[in-house]
Amino acid sequence: MKKLKVIFNAVVISLFALLIGAGFSNTAAHADKTYQIGTDVTFPPFEFANDQNKYVGIDIDLMKAIAKDQGFKVNIKPIGFNAAVQATQSGQIDGVIAGMNITPERAQTFDFSNPYYKSGVVMAVKQGGSVKNLNQLKGKKVAVKTGTAGAAYANSIKNKYGFKVVTFDDSNNMYQDVLTGNSAACFEDQPVMQYSIKQGTKLQIVTKPADSGSYGFAVDKGKNKVLLAKFNRGLANLKKNGEYDKIVKHYLDSKGASDSANDRSFMGILKQNRNFLWSGFKQTLWLSIVSIFFATLFGVIVGLLGVLPYKFFQGLSSTLIYIFRGLPLLVLALFIYTGIPTLTGTKIPAFIAGVVTLMFNEGAYIAAFVRGGINSVDSGQMEAARSLGLPFSKSMFKVILPQGIKLIIPSFINQFIITLKDTSILSIIGILELTQTGKIIIARNLEGFKVWTIIALIYLIVITLLTWLSNWGERRTRL
Repeated sequence: MKKLKVIFNAVVISLFALLIGAGFSNTAAHADKTYQIGTDVTFPPFEFANDQNKYVGIDIDLMKAIAKDQGFKVNIKPIGFNAAVQATQSGQIDGVIAGMNITPERAQTFDFSNPYYKSGVVMAVKQGGSVKNLNQLKGKKVAVKTGTAGAAYANSIKNKYGFKVVTFDDSNNMYQDVLTGNSAACFEDQPVMQYSIKQGTKLQIVTKPADSGSYGFAVDKGKNKVLLAKFNRGLANLKKNGEYDKIVKHYLDSKGASDSANDRSFMGILKQNRNFLWSGFKQTLWLSIVSIFFATLFGVIVGLLGVLPYKFFQGLSSTLIYIFRGLPLLVLALFIYTGIPTLTGTKIPAFIAGVVTLMFNEGAYIAAFVRGGINSVDSGQMEAARSLGLPFSKSMFKVILPQGIKLIIPSFINQFIITLKDTSILSIIGILELTQTGKIIIARNLEGFKVWTIIALIYLIVITLLTWLSNWGERRTRL
């Protein structure tokens, strides 16, 4: 029992240290009066990574210019539209600028700045396709991107024109659904669609802009009023001195921020983005290692509780395994990253939230096979150890566990492989791992098939090596 307490204390102290460290970093940021601003990752020309993998775009440049004009600092965090909105609501960040339309529904939750850009929704179809207008969409599917004005507009007219709406999380998948013929058309903001076509997307706009709306910078309702006032003053100054027009023209001009001159072959894409992909891979690997470490501690403790001769601990073990294995990883991640800060007012950095998410989810599976491995040891081993006068704790750690570990090792390595793959889900809370890195690259060059092929090969190589290690470990345990 003493060893269990030592392990439990180690887990608590380690997690406490991580959270305290996160708190100090947030405090330091606040002391420097640096505002944390969230943005999307795939919404060119408003926000995207250029060929040096630096974040640029109308929203990015505008926010930085306003900060300079008003004398404050910003830390722009490309975490995705949904994550940025939720992080703003939960107090994780101070505001969001991501081509966000000002609507009456959103105005109930956010305070918006003065409009900084006016846009309209257009419909685009595959070049040379048969669909040319809204009346031809009856009985067909159309693609939209979640949270956009295009999605809202499509849903508002779908009954009138008799089409079905299919929703995607990013623009590239939406475009590909039209190009492959799964959807007849897509709805998108005009400047975004125009930019994508200039980048080489084989779509064409067939309608005039409709449902005009205005973009605004947003903060949580009733909060960050000083920041909102600074944004409005800075925006007015930029429009007055001509800087605003320069920023917009740079990205909407046909020559602005084009990536068409770059090598679009597999090797060209890999060569151009190797450093960025390596950074995303390192984040994935580091997240996996840290998560599996804490998941192992959590899983071993919960698994051992399940074999103790006390019904309370056995029930607690079964309950924890049931809860954390039953919750979808996506739901658990969003609850930890946005739900807990909303309830407690305590900020949780995305990396910490990701580690805790994987710790609970993967730890529940580890606990299950730890408990199963121990229970698979012949019961006579425990009886023999006790008959020799060994207490339960020594019998467990000296006799049962060494035998159970041989059965657990292969499952543990397999769980590490699963954890490595599960990190991709954490892109939903803005962690810049390998999958999120791929989305960012695709937003710039729109070469979805080639980029995902490269990323798939990276995963396959690493998983193959880990599988060989697992098989080797399994053979060793049989010797």
